[in-house]
Amino acid sequence: MSIELVHVGFNNIIVMNNVIAIASPNSAPTKRTVQESKSKGLLIDLTNGRRTKAVIINDSGHVILSALTPETIVSRYRQLEPRSLQMEEPQLID
Repeated sequence: MSIELVHVGFNNIIVMNNVIAIASPNSAPTKRTVQESKSKGLLIDLTNGRRTKAVIINDSGHVILSALTPETIVSRYRQLEPRSLQMEEPQLID
């Protein structure tokens, strides 16, 4: 199994193999998760002072804040997929 690295802004890179979820920071449960991880010392802030647009939850219990939207992070992850796994053009058979 290879390690899949994704750029999440400001020269910060995360290992996507360890990601459980990517959430928007607007809901109350997500805000509670961020506060709990901050009090436990498991919060990693990768926003460089910008507004938080994505909360990334890791399997180790760490919570990562990013200034990129969840959609942007997922699209960057999908670009890593090998060409053989991506959908191929249908071929016409005469």
